Amino acid sequence: MSFFISDAMAEGGAAAQDPGLMGFLPLIVIFVIFYFLLIRPQVKRAKEHKKLIDSVNKGDEVVTSGGMVGQVEEVQENFVRLKIADNVVISVQRNAVASLLPKGSLE
Repeated sequence: MSFFISDAMAEGGAAAQDPGLMGFLPLIVIFVIFYFLLIRPQVKRAKEHKKLIDSVNKGDEVVTSGGMVGQVEEVQENFVRLKIADNVVISVQRNAVASLLPKGSLE
């Protein structure tokens, strides 16, 4: 009878050991999933938007993040002047440019 009790004590003691790397494995898997589903696509979009902003030139037709559509009249360091109607020119930040339109879209 004492033979069975000593085996049970040995099994309970072995289960209390440090799990090591296997304890961190779920956290590592969650981080990898977040990286590929959230972080990587956001960085890619940010690079594409910076490339778009750097490529804006006079005469381009653009849409701002606020929904304004206009033709670029002047490109400054931090601002872009847009002609949105006859005799109406506004200034918006370069970062507010959301997308370029094909030439002739405004006509």
